[in-house]
Amino acid sequence: MHIHILGICGTFMGGIAALARAAGVRVTGCDANVYPPMSTQLRELGVEIHEGFDAAQLDPEPDWVVVGNVMSRGNEVVEAMLDRGIPHTSGPRWLADNVLRDRHVLAVAGTHGKTTTASMLAWILHDAGHAPGFLIGGIPTNFGVSASFGESRYFVVEADEYDTAFFDKRAKFVHYGPRTLVLNNLEFDHADIYKDIDAILWQFHQLLRTVPGSGRIIRNAPDENLDALINMGCWTPLDTFGTGEKADWTARFMDAAERRISIEDPQGNAGETRWKLGGRHNLENALAAVAAAQSAGVTLQQSLAALSRFEGVKRRMERTATVSDIAIYDDFAHHPTAIRRTIAAMKRRYPAQRIVVAIEPRSNTMKLGVHNDALAESLSEADIVWMYRPADMGKEFESSLAPLGDRLRMFSDYDMLVSDMSGKVLSGDQVIFMSNGGFGSARQTLTAVLQRTRSS
Repeated sequence: MHIHILGICGTFMGGIAALARAAGVRVTGCDANVYPPMSTQLRELGVEIHEGFDAAQLDPEPDWVVVGNVMSRGNEVVEAMLDRGIPHTSGPRWLADNVLRDRHVLAVAGTHGKTTTASMLAWILHDAGHAPGFLIGGIPTNFGVSASFGESRYFVVEADEYDTAFFDKRAKFVHYGPRTLVLNNLEFDHADIYKDIDAILWQFHQLLRTVPGSGRIIRNAPDENLDALINMGCWTPLDTFGTGEKADWTARFMDAAERRISIEDPQGNAGETRWKLGGRHNLENALAAVAAAQSAGVTLQQSLAALSRFEGVKRRMERTATVSDIAIYDDFAHHPTAIRRTIAAMKRRYPAQRIVVAIEPRSNTMKLGVHNDALAESLSEADIVWMYRPADMGKEFESSLAPLGDRLRMFSDYDMLVSDMSGKVLSGDQVIFMSNGGFGSARQTLTAVLQRTRSS
C-alpha cells in the first residue's frame, strides 16, 4: 500500500504520515513550506518529501491520496488527482478509519492549549503504563515525535476545529468519535473559515453529538461560550475544571514563581508536585489532562508524578538557547489571548527581567484584521515588541498598535528586524519569538549573531 499525502509538513498531516509508517504503509508526500521540526521528523521516518504541488509527483500513481486542508481546487496536483480518478480521502477520515476504530479516543478541543493539554495527557497515560497512541499538533519533548500508534486501546488526539478538506467543510474533530472529550475554552478564531462565534459553536455542537452517554466531557468551568455550547445540548456526563473554587476539579499555585502546584479532584482528594512549566493557562491545561486521565483509570497521584516529569512541547515556550544570560524562546502563540497569557506568565516567573517579544502575525485571522483591536492590549506587558509586518497586512494594522508607543519596533524585513534586536537585547532578557510559522529563521539568526558577538 502506498499513500501520498498532500500538505504533509503540517503538524497534523505529518502525524498522519508517522502513523501510516508505523502501520507498515509506504508514505510519500508534498508541501510548499518544508521546515523543521516536522521536515526533520519525516525524513527520520524515511518519508520522501516532494517540494511543490505539480502533477508529476503522481507518477507512478499511489494507491490513495490523503488530502490536507491546505489544498484547494485549481491546484495542479489536486486537479490531476481528480481527473485521473485516484482514490482519495481526508486526513481526519483516514485517521478515523485506520487508527481510531475500536479504541478509547481521548480528544482535546478548544481555541487555546490543545497541544500542551494533549501532550500532558499522552504523557500521563504513558507514565502510568498505558502505552497510548497519540496524534498531537506539536512535538512533546518527552516523546520526541508528534504521533505514535501506541500499544493499547487508548488514543489521544488533538481535536482541531479547522475544516477537514476542500471536499468536506466540517470541522476535523467530527470524525474522531471521542469517548473522553476535553473542552479547554472557546473563542472566535479561524475567520477565514467561520463568519462568527455562532458558526464555531455549531461545529462544536456537532462534536458533542458524537460523544456517547457512557463517555465523559471535561470542560473549563468559567468559559461563557462553553456555557452556551452545553446549553445547545449535552448527552454525556460532564466534569468541570478551573483555578477558582466553583469547579469539580480545581488547582492552584503553591508559590509565587509558579513552580509548585496543587490539584484537587471532585472527591476532595488533593496532591502537590513540582513541575517545569508555569502560567495559569498551563495550570488549566494540566488540570484538564489529569481529569481526562482519570477516565482511563489513572489516579491523581499517578498523574501528579507524571506531571513532575513532563518536559513541555517544542515551540510552546521552548527555551532554545541562552547566550550571555539572554534566554531565547520559541513559541507558537498567535492569538491575542495566548499572547497575553504567555507574557503574563513570564512576567510572574521572571519579575526582575525584561520580557521582550518578536512576533510574526501570520495566521489568516490575524491577516484579516480580526484581532487588530486586541493585539496591542495582548502585548501591553512586554518591555519591547519587535513586529514583523507581512506585506499583505491591512492598512489599519499600524494604527491599531499605536498604544504600544515607543516600545514597538516594526520591520518588513527579517534581517533588519534581527539586526535591530541584536543591538538592543540585554543580559537577563527573556526573548520570546512568537509565530505559527518559520519566522524567516529570525530566532536562529539572532542566536547565531549573539553567539558570535556576545559570547565570551
